[in-house]
Amino acid sequence: MLGTRNTGKTILVTGAGGCIGSALVHSLICTNQRFLILLDHSEQNLHEINLQLAAAGKSAFAAILGDILDRALMSEIFDRYRPHTIYHAAAFKHVPLMESNPIAVVRNNALGTWELAKMASRFGAERLLLISTDKAVNPRSIMGVSKRIAELAVLRLSDANTRMNAVRLGNVLGSQGSVGPLFRQQIQRGGPVTVTRPEATRYFLMLSETVELIMAAAATEDSGSIFIPKMCEPVKIMDLAARMIREAGFENPRDIEVVLTGLRPGDKLEEELASANEVLKPSADERLYRAVGPPFDAQVLDAALQNISKSVNERNLTAILGVLTNLVPEYQPSETLLALLNASLA
Repeated sequence: MLGTRNTGKTILVTGAGGCIGSALVHSLICTNQRFLILLDHSEQNLHEINLQLAAAGKSAFAAILGDILDRALMSEIFDRYRPHTIYHAAAFKHVPLMESNPIAVVRNNALGTWELAKMASRFGAERLLLISTDKAVNPRSIMGVSKRIAELAVLRLSDANTRMNAVRLGNVLGSQGSVGPLFRQQIQRGGPVTVTRPEATRYFLMLSETVELIMAAAATEDSGSIFIPKMCEPVKIMDLAARMIREAGFENPRDIEVVLTGLRPGDKLEEELASANEVLKPSADERLYRAVGPPFDAQVLDAALQNISKSVNERNLTAILGVLTNLVPEYQPSETLLALLNASLA
């Protein structure tokens, strides 16, 4: 059973125990008197954020263990707490791992967002912000295309009653999907530090900066927009590795060796924050652009999402990839994923 119904305005954070979600929760609970709903399907992550808030003397929250695709649970949450604002941080994001688990990532990232957006609209939430990724632009990974579908889902359902937007972020230093924690562990073990390619680059954000940008995007009066931070130049992964080695008190290559491993399944040499068919326009916040793309056919998207849902339930990877490549024609499945598909057909 869920806790006592809250009569004031509430904020729902999905993926509340993850790196970005928990940082967002700490910021919200310190600066906002509203009640927070912390939703996560990882027991350990939810346990940790629950302990942290309790130790800090915070009580205006409910920690709920569950899946955003559990319709009965989500209906109960929305009916009982009536969230005013939803920060959707829940996502599978480890690119190579998701290449070998494509159905799981499409279910969680694409269909999960679609169902959450429908629930927000049904219960009259005022705002929903999807935390997206630069990997959704010209995707080469199943994770990236799943997030592009998630973006389209919130754009599709956004209206004047429930304003839905997305913010597209680069790599967040310190997050579970970033190379930072991996490099730190490798350096602590004495190396080697593994870098895919010397020319590989990524956009990076500090965690505190990320939270500020997310809250800025959520505060806008836009509806159906994709926001992109005004970023600095992308950073070479090789340069980041060398800097972290120096900051740890070592020298490269004398103390810590850097080994080139080649691109992993689904990786790109460089990420993009906007596609060629998107125009960047100013937003109400000077730290954010609005990416304005060509219009899409809502009926086509609805039918595609229905087909994806059916194919996920049937575990039909051929059908899933067919819909994804039709809906996002710039998506190019990796060789690893195509090999997995061929193996499933053998």
